[in-house]
Amino acid sequence: MRSNEIKKGYDRTPHRSLLRATGLQDEDFDKPFIGVANSFIELIPGHFFLNKVGEIIKEEIKANGCVPFEFNTIGVDDGIAMGHDGMLFSLPSRELIANSIETVMNAHKLDAMIAIPNCDKIVPGMIMGALRVDVPTVFVSGGPMQKGHTKDGAPIDLATAFEAVGKHESGEMSDEELKDIECNACPSGGSCSGMFTANSMNTLMEAMGIALPGNGTILALTPEREELYRQAARRICEIAKDEKAREEYKLKNILNENAVRNAFAVDMAMGGSSNTVLHMLAIAKEAGVNFNLEDINSISKRVSHIAKISPSLSTVHMEDINTAGGVNAVMKEMSKRGDDILIDNPTIGGISTLEKIKDSEIKDTNIIHTIDNPYSEVGGLAILYGNLAEQGAVIKTAGITGDRVFTGKAVCFDGQPEAIAGIVGGKVKAGDVVVIRYEGPKGGPGMQEMLAPTSLIMGMGLGDKVALITDGRFSGATRGASIGHVSPEAAEGGMIGLLKDGDEIHIDVDQYILSVNLTDEEIAERKANFTPLKKPLNSSWLGQYRALVTNASSGAVLKTDL
Repeated sequence: MRSNEIKKGYDRTPHRSLLRATGLQDEDFDKPFIGVANSFIELIPGHFFLNKVGEIIKEEIKANGCVPFEFNTIGVDDGIAMGHDGMLFSLPSRELIANSIETVMNAHKLDAMIAIPNCDKIVPGMIMGALRVDVPTVFVSGGPMQKGHTKDGAPIDLATAFEAVGKHESGEMSDEELKDIECNACPSGGSCSGMFTANSMNTLMEAMGIALPGNGTILALTPEREELYRQAARRICEIAKDEKAREEYKLKNILNENAVRNAFAVDMAMGGSSNTVLHMLAIAKEAGVNFNLEDINSISKRVSHIAKISPSLSTVHMEDINTAGGVNAVMKEMSKRGDDILIDNPTIGGISTLEKIKDSEIKDTNIIHTIDNPYSEVGGLAILYGNLAEQGAVIKTAGITGDRVFTGKAVCFDGQPEAIAGIVGGKVKAGDVVVIRYEGPKGGPGMQEMLAPTSLIMGMGLGDKVALITDGRFSGATRGASIGHVSPEAAEGGMIGLLKDGDEIHIDVDQYILSVNLTDEEIAERKANFTPLKKPLNSSWLGQYRALVTNASSGAVLKTDL
């Protein structure tokens, strides 16, 4: 066992003495040591109850002959951090989480791990850290939140609350209606109830085979979810106690190139958050997988979009997907389009991907469509290229509310605060392309999510009449013609930084085009006279991050060699 390095031999007497101080007895030193990586934090609705989840999992680990050691990571609630400079710390937190997992697991030579994430950057951060450690790891999330309801019974969620601000701003919603939504949009603990970033990543963990079936859809704080926690704990002990299994189920043997491709295919079928692109590219890099941004469109062309979930369809939430058959049913149906849509691959549960889904079926075709009746013949995400995005940009096609071809005049803002003020102040009109720049990983720094501008646009009735492009990123709750991750970003001299008000921008989603109608000579002249804006900082951590981070086309990972 890996943990023998800290617990076996006479020279480890001091080490065992310290471990005995934590409560270990003689018999415990022959058992596997299991790291229980918990992301409990009282600020986040998907996490405030995870301390109790940790107790359940530790109890089950002990009952199955192993020794649990719980430790914690940090977490940022993107919804609470949204719309102010707190959001600058959200994406950088992914790196701190990954570093903390690597640090604790390798410093103490633990044999295996069970990870308890749930929301936003915490899921990918834990996966990235676990890949560096490469021991058997089962992921089991806290689970999705129930959908909310207004007093008249209409289903609502966090996206409803953000868009309500825009409706209130334009006079379409009363104070009373706004308060009704505030009090009921998030009715319980769990990751926000739509196919936002958290639930997108939690379903993709099923697709990658690193979480057990139901991880993405079984509601939080239910008996069914508790049973999933216990199953996960039993499974990690089963692996950890078997020398052969400890080798066979190392994380990189599960999360390989096939797993990454399966994750992107499921993402396309379910119209996941555009943030999944950013995180899956970073995960692929940690896994040592050769997967690039341009590979995504080739997958999208072969996958039917068969499940539409809030924010793309406001009446459908994760609990509805669960009732309709869950992620396995989506995977089984999407695989009918061709033998190579999903690649058979090992899973942490002990059975292969195709074996796992072979008996699954759709229980409600109004919620999960068949491949004969898809929302679209192509997937719910696309990568656009052109002189405005030489290294790519991302659009959640599943969330488009207007035309898939759009040409309009640029209205440029150097940052989100300026954009919000401009939108509220009436600077944006039908037919415009809103440009928000200096919000990329380096320019922000931190590549903050921008749900507030897109929600304002939707709430003010402009959702199908304007487009928005940014070198920043969007919340999974964003909908509309919103294009993010434009690379190169403005802070590194990208074309988005050279745009001027009135420039004509052309978007063609089906042809994967994002361009500005300028001649090569005009572009060269602008570049010759361009100095990127560098925002002042009063944060040591963000300064470190800005110096090391790469752009979105490579997953906004940190450089390890300078």
